[in-house]
Amino acid sequence: MDMPNSNSSHQFDVIIVGSGGAGLTLALSLPKHFKIAILAKSHLTDASTYYAQGGVAAVLDKTDSLEQHIDDTMIAGSHLCEFNAVRQTVEGGQASVDFLLKQGVQFTLDDQEQLHLTREGGHSHRRIIHAADATGKAISTTLVERAESQNNIHIFKHFIAIDLITSEKLHLEGPKRAIGLYALDEKTEKVHTFLAPFTALACGGAMKAYLYTSNPDIATGDGIAMAYRAGCRVANMEFNQFHPTCLYHPLARSFLITEAMRGEGAYLRLPDGERFMLRFDERAELAPRDIVARAIDYEIKRLGIRHVWLDITHKSEDFIQEHFPTLYQRLLELGIDITKEMIPVVPAAHYTCGGVMVDQHSQTDIQGLYAIGETSYTGLHGANRMASNSLLECFVYGMAAAKHIQSQFDADYHIPSVPAWDDTQVNHPDEDVVILQNWDELRQTMWNYVGIVRTTKRLERALHRIEMLKNEINEYYQDYKVSKNLIELRNLVMVSEMIVQCALQRKESRGLHFTLDYPEQVSELKRTVLMPHNFSVQKEPINA
Repeated sequence: MDMPNSNSSHQFDVIIVGSGGAGLTLALSLPKHFKIAILAKSHLTDASTYYAQGGVAAVLDKTDSLEQHIDDTMIAGSHLCEFNAVRQTVEGGQASVDFLLKQGVQFTLDDQEQLHLTREGGHSHRRIIHAADATGKAISTTLVERAESQNNIHIFKHFIAIDLITSEKLHLEGPKRAIGLYALDEKTEKVHTFLAPFTALACGGAMKAYLYTSNPDIATGDGIAMAYRAGCRVANMEFNQFHPTCLYHPLARSFLITEAMRGEGAYLRLPDGERFMLRFDERAELAPRDIVARAIDYEIKRLGIRHVWLDITHKSEDFIQEHFPTLYQRLLELGIDITKEMIPVVPAAHYTCGGVMVDQHSQTDIQGLYAIGETSYTGLHGANRMASNSLLECFVYGMAAAKHIQSQFDADYHIPSVPAWDDTQVNHPDEDVVILQNWDELRQTMWNYVGIVRTTKRLERALHRIEMLKNEINEYYQDYKVSKNLIELRNLVMVSEMIVQCALQRKESRGLHFTLDYPEQVSELKRTVLMPHNFSVQKEPINA
């Protein structure tokens, strides 16, 4: 239920930042007597979950197996996945499907009225349950409806989290613990204090750091940046997935063409009609996303073209309209009849494989602080996320967090006194153009220097410019009242620095990190860990 926003201080049992699949799964999996707050930056369905066209990977077919799903994930992740995280996620597939069905999500059924399974890149079997080609929309709208109907779930829309409140910041003795956070009510421009013994960051990834992205505007790395500032480790930020097929169109720059289209037989072609993926990988269009994205990027640069073509015209009109009704209709509105015409596509920044380090319960380095979904680093994705594993991770780790919070809950825990947000010494910003200029410059820098193909020289140039921007932004942040754009820019410049620092330390090409200076893989399997506060990087062996 929606909450009135008149009071500036609020106390709950659990605070959840984000209203996507991860946050809503946590909220709906907690006991009904828990008082829960959900903070959403925009409206509740404005999350990456809503825009997911593919589906949820789960072993449901008799010819498939957990071991094969694990193997596919390890291979797609270039063997940098952490085995325990992969097994936990894959084994949670059936429970995740059961959870979604219990909530009322309507998935596509086959002729026998069983869940229809499709196949996507990197998967050796059909194991993707879906709702036509708008699975995310079906999941998001259903979970939102369920959350809104619960009396114990209190929803704050258009609230932007600013920073976490920890016992360390309050100079309290004992282990470091999360106590809550400060958040800006965008509509009233008032900063509120939210207090709780448990806080969960489920606010998506950081792909708005790039000029071209498939992500919604909320994906500004808020959870990753807040957790790092609070003292959490962050890992593997160099691995940023570029979705191979984003529509190239002036009226729809962030419109994604689902991986399932290639799973159902679509070809990638050059202007002369050549199926070029056959030259790059024996799996052709069904190769993992990093291989497909890099191949497209190579051909675009080699030929000096603006895009390549995705072609499904060899399939029947009935097949196309049945399997891809949303895409068919949307592209028709843009003047492209996919039953007769090829689709112009380019790669776009799509998914943050790294994030805040968590354990099997989704808990971070700080007691009472959890990170779930794209905000987190569980170890599942390794060097490259396999299609439709990300939604599965949201549900598995959302439910794991709920169980852990319930086991750790202490009704007698007393939240300490916390000072209200003090903005008496700051000014109203009079030059918002500064924020917009820095925003544009940051995203251009990331796209040009830290994109699909990298070099050490480009990364060093990017780091130099990012550090200058960070200093300008931090100075601005200290002097002026906070705003949504300023909060997001402050977080984006921090996660951009994380991406570059991690990329500079990975002296190999593996998965999504491809550098011309180190084209080969090294034998050691290590994660890149950013230690809190000073951006120092450690290389740690993974649990492979």
